[in-house]
Amino acid sequence: MKSKEKERQPDGLSGKSSASMENGASYLTVAREATAEIKIERSRFIGHAREVDNEVAAREFIASIQAEHRQATHNCFAYRLGTGKQEITYYSDAGEPGGTAGRPILGAITSLGLTNVAVVVTRYFGGKKLGVRGLIEAYGQAARRVLEEAGSIRRVVTRELKLTCNYAELDRLLYQVHSHGGKVIETDYGSEVRLKVAVPLSAWEKMQGLIDKR
Repeated sequence: MKSKEKERQPDGLSGKSSASMENGASYLTVAREATAEIKIERSRFIGHAREVDNEVAAREFIASIQAEHRQATHNCFAYRLGTGKQEITYYSDAGEPGGTAGRPILGAITSLGLTNVAVVVTRYFGGKKLGVRGLIEAYGQAARRVLEEAGSIRRVVTRELKLTCNYAELDRLLYQVHSHGGKVIETDYGSEVRLKVAVPLSAWEKMQGLIDKR
């Protein structure tokens, strides 16, 4: 059996480790895409949340909500990716007074310890101004509500590995992958079997050691 390639993946399998993405174990994100609505002083605030693993995915989600609610007064948003030194955050007030929308949305994400998530809060103005403090509370509340609706799940950071083995070795290789919490992503059956697998970083060295001994 031969190891042909290694590359790090930003997300992966569900797990229970409490370590952070930065130290190569796991991170907390939303369990599912969700929408939730609240009404404050006749204005409608609709929160939308989705798990994303890069900025392109985050911006595509934001654009889809903006297109769906193009008649809304505002579509304010924030997203957070990664943790520690690898963390990326971005937010926009989308026409609301500075600091009253995007920052409270981001605050809701970080206060729950979530990452790899994008949140958009759509506002349909109800005719009564809320003031700076009222807007901050409204956008923060709408973001928290949709994140509560989305729930949370811990994802294990994995590393992808391309392996080649003969048919006689396949069962043993699959056992090693699954027993270490990994999963097979792709399989190519030819003169040899070529696999692409994802293995949790917490088990990476042990898995690599087993491969090197063969």
